[in-house]
Amino acid sequence: MSAHGGKKAILAALGANAGIAVAKFAGFLFTGSSSMLAESIHSVADTGNQVLLLVGGRRATRVATRQHPFGFGRERFFWAFVVSIVLFTLGSAFALFEGIEKLLHPHELESPGWAIGILLVAMALEGYSFRTAVHESRPLKGDASWARFIRRSKQPELPVVLLEDSGALVGLVIAMGAIGMTVVTGNARWDGAGTTAIGLLLGAIAIVLAVEMKSLLIGESASEEDEAAIIAAIDAAAPVRTLIDIRTEHIGPESILVAAKIEFDPNLTMRELADVVDALEVDIRAAVPDATRIFIEPDVVRPMRASVVEPTDGDHPS
Repeated sequence: MSAHGGKKAILAALGANAGIAVAKFAGFLFTGSSSMLAESIHSVADTGNQVLLLVGGRRATRVATRQHPFGFGRERFFWAFVVSIVLFTLGSAFALFEGIEKLLHPHELESPGWAIGILLVAMALEGYSFRTAVHESRPLKGDASWARFIRRSKQPELPVVLLEDSGALVGLVIAMGAIGMTVVTGNARWDGAGTTAIGLLLGAIAIVLAVEMKSLLIGESASEEDEAAIIAAIDAAAPVRTLIDIRTEHIGPESILVAAKIEFDPNLTMRELADVVDALEVDIRAAVPDATRIFIEPDVVRPMRASVVEPTDGDHPS
């Protein structure tokens, strides 16, 4: 995993979630709060998710094989997709089940002071993890909004950690409010309602993650900026007459496949054409270092064939 893969953010989230899970579960044992139990399972799921992201980052660095000639960069997309499934099954489904059960069969909350104290500690730890993820994401986000960054990022780890941590903070606020209302009103159904709300929140986050990771797994084009830089590098080459067609695809977070059909100066000899293509590949990589796989096909423009060079970044939902 590269430095931009968010390893620091993952490790911060791993440490925070592991500690929070233990504290929340202790709180559940003292209070019997279903909101605390739901939050405990949430933190256990998040801890497992960080481990899965680290596994994906490590497996993605394996050397390409004959069966996988473009390497294993998409492993990071796959394991981030698995994270969304884990978050939904262990986090959302369990919280919904526990919340509905508590609404149907409420029982008195014990030692709410313990729960509130533990939730405050969890907020501090989760806030540290979230702050680290935001700090790691800012250089990649640039001037884009956070929503656009999550939708357009090719680095799966940082959006996952950002969504998990923000969801965890909101979940903690919900749990705090549910416990507070239970104490004030004496009605334990507030605890069940909070648990159910946490389950719905986790389900929504899991769906967003699944959609985004599915798009990356299927294959997304390079960003508009990278594609424009690649086209500019091609157009700047003197022997290039026309860029007939270009297609790009991320085969890993930091690996872009480029396929271009180009009309060159017809007076070039075969050796000169080969040298021009080699030099063009160097120029493309200089403009976009992530362009690791480049395939250039010399061709000629035919009168009946319209150019199909167009931005492809908007062709997918993510």
